[in-house]
Amino acid sequence: MSLAEVDPAPWSAQRSAVEQPQRTGEAETRRALHICNVCGYCNGLCPVFDAAKRRPLLAAGDRDQLANLCHHCRSCLYACQYAPPHPFALNLPRALARTRAESYARHAWPQPFVRSFAHPHRAALLASLITTLALLALVLIEVPVARLWAVHQGPGAFYQVLPWGWMVLLAGLALGWSLLALGVGLRRFWRASAGTAEAVADAAWDDRLPALATALREALSLRHLHGGGPGCADLDARPSHWRRRWHHALLYGVLLSVAATVTATLYHHLLGRLAPYPLWSAPVLLGSLGGLFMLAGVLGLGWLGARADPQPTAPDSQSATQALLWLLGAVALSGLLLLLWRETAAMALLLILHLGLVLALFLLLPYSKLVHGPYRLAALWRDALERQHYLHRRDSDG
Repeated sequence: MSLAEVDPAPWSAQRSAVEQPQRTGEAETRRALHICNVCGYCNGLCPVFDAAKRRPLLAAGDRDQLANLCHHCRSCLYACQYAPPHPFALNLPRALARTRAESYARHAWPQPFVRSFAHPHRAALLASLITTLALLALVLIEVPVARLWAVHQGPGAFYQVLPWGWMVLLAGLALGWSLLALGVGLRRFWRASAGTAEAVADAAWDDRLPALATALREALSLRHLHGGGPGCADLDARPSHWRRRWHHALLYGVLLSVAATVTATLYHHLLGRLAPYPLWSAPVLLGSLGGLFMLAGVLGLGWLGARADPQPTAPDSQSATQALLWLLGAVALSGLLLLLWRETAAMALLLILHLGLVLALFLLLPYSKLVHGPYRLAALWRDALERQHYLHRRDSDG
């Protein structure tokens, strides 16, 4: 089926004519997927529809799995014959987006921090302010005030502002806590997402590792943002590949930045070379490319989000996306500004700002839209395991 052949005009012109009843994300997801399982028109657009047929009861765990398996390409909405103005008023992308957001909050640990999902902009702003001001206070305690305005150059210049030990301790505590919390949440999600599908928990590692490789390949290539081939419905019913491209820019920008940090760690511990490093060094080149790619991805996705049809997207999900883009953009921009002005009197304050934003990003990892990456990878892994299981069963029966 080619979405290029679908005429968007009737849907776009009349979608507001139908009043959609208010249901929870999970209730609407179950209703919508029951209709999709009967219809089958969108089979092949993405793995959600085949996976839904393997889970016809659509219990709570099934809905969590299917919602996180969805990449929100939104193509199914514009292909759907039951979308508004049809009385069924089917809007599967919005229902799945709401269920995804509900699954993040339900599986998060510890629960008192779940409130950040409800107020993503406030959480990002407060976390950034608290971490940055705390770092500033620490610097004022640890070093003379005059160092904030002094020009620091050469190896070890950053540590004249904030000692290396403090940098490592704060980053380690923030990231360690977040990874622990994320791990607990992922474990809860993994157990719940088994749902009513045939068990794959006892699968041997000979099966698990190939399935994980498949999931990683699909995640890194963003294969399921293809919308079945012609691309996502980025702005309206017209398909394109721009959303996938901007996602790629942001994803690989983050990975390049991580690679820069790892490389800098090796420089420090194995070669005994202290930051800041020369412009031509591997950490600076990787970090610069990472920051530029991140900024490009943030701006591109922000532009698409501002101009896109709001109907397929749940408002709370869109708000969480905007807050995440704001924080990632601030991290990338502050890092690039620090690189440009690291040999000026502005370096100390820019370093504090950049590190504060990075710490905020670390702390919000389990309590923001950032969790969609690990959850989606887990959903892709389970889906790959299920597909292997059904193929093996079919071969043994056949």
